[in-house]
Amino acid sequence: MSDSAQGRFTIVGIGASAGGLEALERFLLPIPSGCGLAFVVIQHLDPDQSSAIVSLLQRVTSMEVAEAEDGKTVRPNAVYVIPRNRDLSIREGRLWLLPTAMPHAPRRPVDHFFSALAEDQREFAIGVVLSGMGADGTLGLGAIKASGGLTLAQSPEEAGFDSMPKSAIEAGFVDIVAPASALITEILDCRRRPVSGLDEEQSRSALNTIIALLNERSRHDFTLYKTTTLFRRIERRVALHRLDSLPDYVRYLHENPREIDLLFRELLIGVTNFFRDPAVWDAVKAQILVPLVTSHPLGRPIRAWVPACSTGEEAYSLAIVFREILDEIVPPARSVLQIYATDLNAEAITQARQGVFPANIAEDVSPERLNRFFSIDARGYRIAKDIRDMVTFAEQNIISDPPFTKLDILSCRNLLIYFGPDLQKSLLPLFHFALNPDGALILGSAEAIGDFTRLFSPINQKARLFRRINHPVLRSAIRFPGKAVPMLSSQHDASIGERGGETLQGMMERILLSRFCPAAVLVDSDGEILYFSGRTGRYLEPAAGKANLNLHVMARDGIRLPLISAIKRALRQDEAVVLPGLTFMTEGGMKAVTVTVQKMNRPESTFDLALVVFSDVECVSVPHNISRKAARSRVHDAMSDELAHTRAELDVTRAEMQASLEELKSANEEQQATNEELQSANEELITSKEEMQSMNEELHSVNAEMQSKVENLVCVNNDMSNLLNSTEIAMVFLDGEMRIRRFTPYANQLFKLIDSDSGRPLSDIVTDLRYPTLTDDAREVLRTLIFIEKQVPTQNGRWVKVRTIPYRTQDNVIDGVAITFIDVTEIKELQDELKRLKGETL
Repeated sequence: MSDSAQGRFTIVGIGASAGGLEALERFLLPIPSGCGLAFVVIQHLDPDQSSAIVSLLQRVTSMEVAEAEDGKTVRPNAVYVIPRNRDLSIREGRLWLLPTAMPHAPRRPVDHFFSALAEDQREFAIGVVLSGMGADGTLGLGAIKASGGLTLAQSPEEAGFDSMPKSAIEAGFVDIVAPASALITEILDCRRRPVSGLDEEQSRSALNTIIALLNERSRHDFTLYKTTTLFRRIERRVALHRLDSLPDYVRYLHENPREIDLLFRELLIGVTNFFRDPAVWDAVKAQILVPLVTSHPLGRPIRAWVPACSTGEEAYSLAIVFREILDEIVPPARSVLQIYATDLNAEAITQARQGVFPANIAEDVSPERLNRFFSIDARGYRIAKDIRDMVTFAEQNIISDPPFTKLDILSCRNLLIYFGPDLQKSLLPLFHFALNPDGALILGSAEAIGDFTRLFSPINQKARLFRRINHPVLRSAIRFPGKAVPMLSSQHDASIGERGGETLQGMMERILLSRFCPAAVLVDSDGEILYFSGRTGRYLEPAAGKANLNLHVMARDGIRLPLISAIKRALRQDEAVVLPGLTFMTEGGMKAVTVTVQKMNRPESTFDLALVVFSDVECVSVPHNISRKAARSRVHDAMSDELAHTRAELDVTRAEMQASLEELKSANEEQQATNEELQSANEELITSKEEMQSMNEELHSVNAEMQSKVENLVCVNNDMSNLLNSTEIAMVFLDGEMRIRRFTPYANQLFKLIDSDSGRPLSDIVTDLRYPTLTDDAREVLRTLIFIEKQVPTQNGRWVKVRTIPYRTQDNVIDGVAITFIDVTEIKELQDELKRLKGETL
């Protein structure tokens, strides 16, 4: 997460909505000056009201806060705020303002900017989701995380409105959850903690160990993935855990197996959404689906496969476009589309099967498609049943599991970019094998067919659409998937079969095992043989074709079928399962064997193991010197024994099936009860949603009233300011403690006042008035509520009439006094002149 590239710096996108202003202030307040980060604030703003968010945020940070401008280059140590009634994007480090087509329609500005930030800045992108309503920001954080960036969210308990952070957290896209004031500390700590430099051999050794741990726990081999992608994702986890090197992370994985699961999930995260790259979908519709529907033979469904389908958006998009084509074609077509959508991530498949998506898919799905192919659910939008029925979801590993075949469409977008060149070269011939003649292959924008131009021809090179060429390919040139044998961690298991320097004891044990102990094999739950002991060739033989070490394939007839149920039974119980007297045919004639299957209990193992032991049994032979009747009797008895044994096995199988049926019935009843509870909860949620909607409308009304009152108060304040300035009268307003509340500019002619004197006692201010009892008179007026008026002289010989009256609020509450000062020098001089003239006359 460090800014290792010269000239690069990290850009932090911050998404917020309701309650976001307070969270933004808490987030920005502790940021140190010169942090080297740039911040872009995406706040949901009223499109019809001017916003003061720039000035409000400027009060809490020393960084420059400015409104984003079109084409402005992002600089470090600055905060950029989205303008109202605009969407914001970023490209090549420049901000771009985008108009909103429907200002009052539901918008997802946070998702929009986060997705653009992930694409533009990759691992230098950071996404932060603060308080807000709805789910805006969730998909954007997923894009940032998939690109190798850092994702954070405010603690839902602290957020004024927890919907936005909670949605992102529940989606699994958030790396760090913390209070708003602590998020910047987390960001700076991750950014300043680079992975310590290791030489190539050390890095490769650490990576191989991590891959081995992943393989052992997840049964998935990452050996053929791109090394750069693996390193980038692993370094993210290293920084998150405040570790200094890859060897430290390896030790952390050994000590915390749960971290292996989290790393596995992170390596599988991909960016997906409905109708990604609309231009590609237009080309798919016009150049693949329409010709396929119009020319496809009736009675055979169109088959499509979407590997690495994630949560199902790609597969559902294909089904929606197909349905639209059926409705548009005249005369109506009767084609059927069967989509097989697979993924390695079991959680993603479970989510895809539900067919429920958050409300922010409205950013990618048009209103017409939302109304036509989705229904509103308590959790968002639910896919229509006819679209859901087109798609079959399954958990599948494209590297090790067999592919789907006889396909008309294979949509593998943005999967090959994560694989190394060797794996890409092995998958493209496999795709050719899986497709029908003239079948269509759809790849991602950054993917190509490479040197396989003899297998595929371009339909639309720009959209990465290809047609299968009916070119013969030798089966030997196709590397069919096969199950990878799990690599056991060296910490728990010594390398099986390696003897190194052999001692006398070891040699003796080896000879005893090979010559005198029964033959045995160690298998996993799928029957994959992990280890051979003794001479097993009598009971197992290699199958014709590609090498396969599966026990169910190698076992001889007579042993194979009983073994299937025996291994399953043995793995469910602690007691051994014994299969006595199984007969099978070899080159030397009929043989008999007793097979014992015992579960291997290893607490440190993350997968099930079973030991299968073969013990020879003397086969009943018929002497040549006995009569034919006696021989038939012996054969009859042997066949009767075998029939009885078979019937016993059938009884056991029938009992197991009955028990399984009872369990299924019980599970079905529990499912029905759960379904009723969920339906009741759904109705309650819908009711709560309606109540919340009503409350939201009321809050909007109250907000509008408050806005109107604020505008009126501003007008009244302006009128009062102009009135006081136009009267040219000195006035001073005091509170109940005789502290200055406000004064007019003309009061400066009598008192030495400045703006910062508000709140100071009037008695502390130097004055030209010869009125030492001014404060006492003001207190008397406050006590008696009777005004006092006096004429007092000034230091420069002028006279002022001072009038002190109570200060009344609109609620008729006395809250201080108001003192006016009127210059009456001319009146006083005229009065004195009149007195002098009267004296002369007398």
